[in-house]
Amino acid sequence: MVHAAWHSCGSYQVNVGQLEAYRALGARTISVALMDAPASPPPEGARWRAYLAASADLPADRRYFCGPSRWAALAPSFLAHAWWRLIHGDQATWLVELAKIAALPPGLADEHIDLVHANHYFTLPFVARLLRERNVPVMVETQDIQARQYILRNQGGFFVPPYATYDDMLSIELEWMRAADLCIHLNEEERAEFARLLPQARHRLVYPAIAPVPCGPGGERIVIVASDNYANFVSLRWFLREVAPFAPGVEMEIYGNIDAGVRSRDKALFDANRRLFKGRVDDIGAVYAQAACVLLPTIEGHGLSVKAVEAMASGAPLIATRRAFRGMAIDPERLSNVTLADEAGAFAAALRAAGQRRKSGARSQSDTRRLYDEMFSSAAYARALREAAAPLLTQRTLLTQ
Repeated sequence: MVHAAWHSCGSYQVNVGQLEAYRALGARTISVALMDAPASPPPEGARWRAYLAASADLPADRRYFCGPSRWAALAPSFLAHAWWRLIHGDQATWLVELAKIAALPPGLADEHIDLVHANHYFTLPFVARLLRERNVPVMVETQDIQARQYILRNQGGFFVPPYATYDDMLSIELEWMRAADLCIHLNEEERAEFARLLPQARHRLVYPAIAPVPCGPGGERIVIVASDNYANFVSLRWFLREVAPFAPGVEMEIYGNIDAGVRSRDKALFDANRRLFKGRVDDIGAVYAQAACVLLPTIEGHGLSVKAVEAMASGAPLIATRRAFRGMAIDPERLSNVTLADEAGAFAAALRAAGQRRKSGARSQSDTRRLYDEMFSSAAYARALREAAAPLLTQRTLLTQ
């Protein structure tokens, strides 16, 4: 499995679920973590130290680490093809070029590989160099249309015209995806969109396995859990500016490394709400287990929300916008432990009501927990991956006989 060297985010949890599923199916698993920025050679440097410290639970039989070195990123060809494009906001090309100059870690080329599960299109240039002439099937998992994420990210950055457009960056994404034997998508909206964009490719919907969090008895906490990305920042900014002030006296706590994102993007907003931010914690399951209510104030973002699935797994009462359930083929209005509120006023009213009540007791039979077990459990995911991979492995065997 080839994936970005990311941690403390939804994609990392998806990677953990992938490795667990393949091991449950009897495979020997190899994790190849690809750094998405010029950095010191692993395990040196702040980026690698942070990744290694936060990814000790990655359940691979063998782990490799690689990425573009700072020296390689200063080569004239890289300056012309990557840095020049990046200053115009073309993050799609930037990540492809980084993958091209990432050195193969010692020993990886000698591994026996039957199948590559590549996460995100920008790992495919590295996969191509790794496999060279080997006849190995490649599945690419999209985890959203990345060009959308780049457009969102660029809104908070400083670039020079002419600016890279959505279509510019999408074309790079699609060009690399065409080389894969199978494209896997994490939600139905994403599958349908990529099937339209790449009609000649093979596509399959596979909901990810999201690690379960405890169905605890509940407690006093009203919590938000969010990782640091621009969509989460936009959603949390809306909540702190337009919702929270109209629920005075309701104590809330915000967990995850979103605190760093708010501090860097809107320091005044962070300072005004500093006491709410608890940062990243090692045992987020305990936070969910002791929560009286979990808030999902999602107004931005694309693709399946891993944090929404985690909140569903907890069985706790939820206050959420409908956008929090994007990509899921469900009707959230049918979930008895979910209060839907798309407008700031309605969200604040629901929050005030939650502040007046505290429900305790086991939540394993709640509507959201039952839905999690049916759609996002490790058993369901392993079955889906086996169904996706088996035809590719059979085809490879026939070609090599």
